[in-house]
Amino acid sequence: MAEKTTYSYRVDPQDVDFTLRATLSSLANTVLSVAGIDAQRKGFGTDVLNRDNISWVLLRMAMEFDRRPEQYTDFEVTTWVSDYARMMSTRNFTVGDAGGRIFGRVVTQWCMIDLTSRRPVDLTTPAVAATYGRYLVDAPSPADAPRRITGVAPQRERSHEVVYSDIDFNRHVNTLRYLDMMLDMLPIESFAGEQAVRMDINFQRECRYGQTLTIGHERRDACDLFEISAEGSPAVRAALEWR
Repeated sequence: MAEKTTYSYRVDPQDVDFTLRATLSSLANTVLSVAGIDAQRKGFGTDVLNRDNISWVLLRMAMEFDRRPEQYTDFEVTTWVSDYARMMSTRNFTVGDAGGRIFGRVVTQWCMIDLTSRRPVDLTTPAVAATYGRYLVDAPSPADAPRRITGVAPQRERSHEVVYSDIDFNRHVNTLRYLDMMLDMLPIESFAGEQAVRMDINFQRECRYGQTLTIGHERRDACDLFEISAEGSPAVRAALEWR
């Protein structure tokens, strides 16, 4: 079995909002960057996969943050892959301060897709498992797995046309752009306080350049629910729980 890997970061000015604390988007961006860096260093990053016309795609994500670190704070992100099956792999993260105190926990679920057919690739084939299987870590996820989100009934909606700056290397909308679209539906006062949060995100279908998306928001008790749809079909659903 392999070991967990830790990477060091700092909250830079471009990462904070008007409270001078890191935004949820910037924290998610750091975590997903660590996923890419760690995969690349261990031989199963997109640089290697693209040679065989395949790539990683994020299916679900759950983020828990007890607080958002302030500008210029040093912090560490520790990551490990805990398991994988035929169609899905689980990569985990903890986020802690310089003193080792954990304030963030993230669980992500991924699949590999064929970039031509856009269909999943079997992760248990010998060719894939020979590289990927060596890096499994015998440690559980630090939080509950991403939850399935259903039954969103938007009370407010907004339209967004997918443009060049929304697109990532897989030629579909970048995860962080989805996150920003959803958080932008909330009043600015939602982010004024120091409040623990959990956010679950389900990615159901790809959104591509030129499509017009509908971003919907529903406020339900202490939870904000979101649904992004394309051409009448749900593409992304998320739930943001304020704790």
